[in-house]
Amino acid sequence: MKKLILLILIAFQFNGTAQVKLDDFGRIVLNTYLSNNNSIPAEAKKALETKLSQITTNNGMGGSNSNPRFIISAVLNVTTKDIVPGPPQMIAQNIEVTLFIGDAITNTVFSNTTISIKGVGTNENKSLIDAVKNINPKNKDITAFLEEGKNKIISYYATQCDFIIKDSETLAKQEKFDEAIYKLALVPEVCKECYFKCLDDLTKIYQLKIDADCKLKFNEAKTTWSANQTPKGAEMVGDILSSINPMATCQPEISTFIKNIDIKLKADEKARWQFKMKQYADKIVAQKEQVRIAEEKGKRDDNYRENQSVRNLELDKIRVNSYREIAVEEARNQPKTVTYNNIYWR
Repeated sequence: MKKLILLILIAFQFNGTAQVKLDDFGRIVLNTYLSNNNSIPAEAKKALETKLSQITTNNGMGGSNSNPRFIISAVLNVTTKDIVPGPPQMIAQNIEVTLFIGDAITNTVFSNTTISIKGVGTNENKSLIDAVKNINPKNKDITAFLEEGKNKIISYYATQCDFIIKDSETLAKQEKFDEAIYKLALVPEVCKECYFKCLDDLTKIYQLKIDADCKLKFNEAKTTWSANQTPKGAEMVGDILSSINPMATCQPEISTFIKNIDIKLKADEKARWQFKMKQYADKIVAQKEQVRIAEEKGKRDDNYRENQSVRNLELDKIRVNSYREIAVEEARNQPKTVTYNNIYWR
């Protein structure tokens, strides 16, 4: 009987070229992967990769290499090959395609299905390519296969949620805030219970990140001003302070610091400094107003009035974009070589 085998391990250069985007986070994404050990000719392999990407995209599971963990792959098995007399002479092949979805890190196959396809071409390679093009992404067996794989991934997050959160909190304690945020941001929204648990942890870790960043930049600003108490020095300080997140908890100390600089500058030296600080103050006001509006909108929601413990989804939306921006950047910085397990069919 044929079995799907996952062997320990080969190094695989991840070939996803799509740009990582905000909406790659918060949903289930499957990465197309074909083993280097298969005997498919290069052109046919490329056609199969394209078809797999088309299948996932058409079913809302396509995307970039933001999370290389979950893969969709395929194995071709030629069942019959016939030579059709010409001219020109043609080769007709009947092929079984075994598709599978799995966790490439833990060697777990979540779902698989086998479909039959036919192809005709002037040589075996062209016949394979023709057959691959005949795979219908809307095939009911493929749709059911994807749904099963999706449900197994949801189950993975449900059972591993506490471990994901614990790992992220450990990273945060090591001040690896971006990596911690990246791990939590990978949890899909469809995994509701785990998603909201991670969102709450994201809020805490994000605050730790912007507070740590504020501390560093505030110290840099104080050092800069101490060394150069001139209009030019004030301008440099303004540039540093303007890069601090408006929601950092060190804002009261910054306000006092700004006032002290303002006192030291002469009236004719204040223009550029005050302009920068006005821009920064406006940014703080705008962000606080955005939060206030979201809070008010949440309170007007009927569910909120019925049960004040319900989540304020409007406020969550504002926070999520900030977290995902960090996660996108962290995804871009992930190693380009991913160790996948060699997968084949026998």
